[in-house]
Amino acid sequence: MSDLQDLTNELMQDNDFRREYESLQPEMDIKRAILDARIKSGMTQMELSEKSGITQADISRLENGTRNPSLALLKRLAEAMDSTLKIEFVPKNNIAEG
Repeated sequence: MSDLQDLTNELMQDNDFRREYESLQPEMDIKRAILDARIKSGMTQMELSEKSGITQADISRLENGTRNPSLALLKRLAEAMDSTLKIEFVPKNNIAEG
């Protein structure tokens, strides 16, 4: 296990830290999904920008988590990457299992 993972595991023992960490998870999931989909599609940020009409700077902000996307923006990104946008609600008791 890495030092970062060890530290995270240690910090997760604190209820306040864990609550804050978990509250940020949806934003982190969106950020990771955008980045992973772009890489999987073989596109650079600039290519995605040109195809989606979203500025390269905004794509960078989305991937860095400094901008929260609207549903319309996510749809544009998905279309530009020839992907289908899928959003799901997962019961909390299933998160630890998955």
